[in-house]
Amino acid sequence: MLVEKNTSLQNLNTFGIAASADVLVRLTSTQAVQEVASSAILRTPQGALRPSLVLGGGSNIVLSGDVVHAVVLKMEIPGMALVEETAKHWIVQAGAGVRWHDLVEWTLQQGWGGLENLALIPGTVGAAPVQNIGAYGVELQDRFHSLDAVDLRTGQVFTLDAAQCAFAYRDSVFKHVPAQAGDFGLAGQAVITQVRLALPKQWQPELGYLELQRKAESLGTAQPSAQQVCDWVCAIRRAKLPDPAQIGNAGSFFNYPTAARVPGRATTARGPRRGPHPQPGGRRIKLAAGWLIDACGWKGKTLGRAGVYEHQALVLVNRGTLGSCDNSVTGGEVMTLAAAIQTSVYERFGIRLEPEPIVV
Repeated sequence: MLVEKNTSLQNLNTFGIAASADVLVRLTSTQAVQEVASSAILRTPQGALRPSLVLGGGSNIVLSGDVVHAVVLKMEIPGMALVEETAKHWIVQAGAGVRWHDLVEWTLQQGWGGLENLALIPGTVGAAPVQNIGAYGVELQDRFHSLDAVDLRTGQVFTLDAAQCAFAYRDSVFKHVPAQAGDFGLAGQAVITQVRLALPKQWQPELGYLELQRKAESLGTAQPSAQQVCDWVCAIRRAKLPDPAQIGNAGSFFNYPTAARVPGRATTARGPRRGPHPQPGGRRIKLAAGWLIDACGWKGKTLGRAGVYEHQALVLVNRGTLGSCDNSVTGGEVMTLAAAIQTSVYERFGIRLEPEPIVV
């Protein structure tokens, strides 16, 4: 492990927010995580576990200031491999520090479909189960096999299957803080080191989303290959989502809310062409958060140096100078804009939007 003091985090978060960490530890193996777990770095003078912030690609985080009360654990564990083959699945394993899209591309190069709908999602493999990432009709839990993690309290490695991860919409056991010993939740207590995914041998394309259906229809392709679906997803995402290397952002900023019925005023909203759509089972309606934000007139608007992306209202962006310590957006500006959007949506539709990124 490599320990750094007073390290800038500006290039380690995709929003480009200028902040620093008192202590940052770069971890390139499971053994390194075990070592830091048993070291004085993660212990108070009284021997208690210090707060920690696990950082992967920095694509789902808003830094509200310098990180002074927590140790930043920068996950850089490499490696991708086929570790098992069953009658129905290829079981692949990747290190927590691998870029997610690199894993998607690698599996397709091997001829294994299953992750193509999740192409171009920013971040690292280790963060994928925490958030239960998803896009275009597929979620991580649909392909998940198991993971390895290190208990920061003991330094021991343990394994979880899908049920033990308690996956839900953009949620898992790793996002919950236990109120007391033995309670549900592993936030701040464990770090994912390896993730295994089960890719189906009897692969079928998932074309449930309208954009993918239109792509297939326009090309007259009823049964596209996994690589074709990946290419379509990448093209769609690039057309409506900003590249963090050019425009700082944290991807989709709000989770999609659900409601028992479509809010009455949603039918009179100006502008948006896509709105609520039923969830499987028909019990609740999944509402497109970007549609609600657009309906409130926020698309393209700017507040301070934070703005709403003009091509996708669900994305908040850095309107300052990317890479500048003095003129980049601050976490406070981002959260001020987010709060204003939440208020507008609630006042108009009675719907509460919940931020997707972690706010530190």
